[in-house]
Amino acid sequence: MLIVGIEGKQLAAHERARLLAPEVSGAILFTRNYENREQLARLVASIRDLRGDQFILSVDHEGGPVQRFREGFTRLPPLARIGALYRRDRAAGIAMAEQHAIVMASEVRACDIDISFAPVVDLARGNRVIGERAFDADPQVVAELGAAYVRGMRLAGMAATVKHFPGHGSIPEDTHLEAAADPRSLSEIRASDLVPFADGFAAGAEAVMIAHVTYPAVDRVAAGYSKTWIEGVLRGEMGFRGVVFSDDVGMAAAEPAGGIGERVTAHLDAGCDLVLVCHPSMVDAAIESVRGRVPCAPEKIATLCGSVAEGWDALHDDPQHARYVAALANLAAPEAARARSTGSGQT
Repeated sequence: MLIVGIEGKQLAAHERARLLAPEVSGAILFTRNYENREQLARLVASIRDLRGDQFILSVDHEGGPVQRFREGFTRLPPLARIGALYRRDRAAGIAMAEQHAIVMASEVRACDIDISFAPVVDLARGNRVIGERAFDADPQVVAELGAAYVRGMRLAGMAATVKHFPGHGSIPEDTHLEAAADPRSLSEIRASDLVPFADGFAAGAEAVMIAHVTYPAVDRVAAGYSKTWIEGVLRGEMGFRGVVFSDDVGMAAAEPAGGIGERVTAHLDAGCDLVLVCHPSMVDAAIESVRGRVPCAPEKIATLCGSVAEGWDALHDDPQHARYVAALANLAAPEAARARSTGSGQT
């Protein structure tokens, strides 16, 4: 029921004990856990030795500003570039969304990591933390490109996680740093932000991540703590039967529920299947708070496990992979030129 962060580039002894806890269903990796592909392979193998293949290894590897592994991986342009291409050439934009997804998922799967939390299907309407992570401001454009991205990920053997339900893009606040509230009615959100989620589910997305945003016209608590949103709208009205992830319980917008244990149990009680505890310092408290609860059902975990994937040698010999990487490099060319002129890139 917990997806937990680890401290460094190899497992410490106390982290091995944490990962063996039955309440822990997986781990999430960050830049702090990555040096190069060889080191990553050793880290992943050490986790697999402990927990096997039915233990979810995950990462945020969307591209643009959120790409945890850089050296040795294709530099993925932000999704906003795909949205801009769609505006010029619809067919080319849809094809590029699939290609971006295939390259991302193939490279992550080549490292025996099951999922990247992607794609973002929030609307590009001025949110400070979403920004260029979103395809576009138009729900129909985002829906079409998001569905294409889901198809590409699944073709590459990776389950897709659409985020951040029911929509994080239409408010300015960064939920990592502050509480956020969206005053709109449910009918307004249905007509806009929920459209890409519906199309993502129809395309086969196996999972969804819930936003730490409060929608007071719908419920007084944030969506991840809300049975109204999870059981009522998501599962009831929209018919979603896949896996529901919380966002990270360490974010500032998660704090109104109380301490770490209270946040975790509030997510689970509202209907989340898996709760992200990204900060290693919070993991022990999270585990203690759920002692004795029934872990996430194995059949749900199984839907997230990656399919058999090509290794890096096979990817390097794959002409389709080379074509797609070249297309992404061309799409990212203006960004690369800016980075060269300023001497720095995005972080």
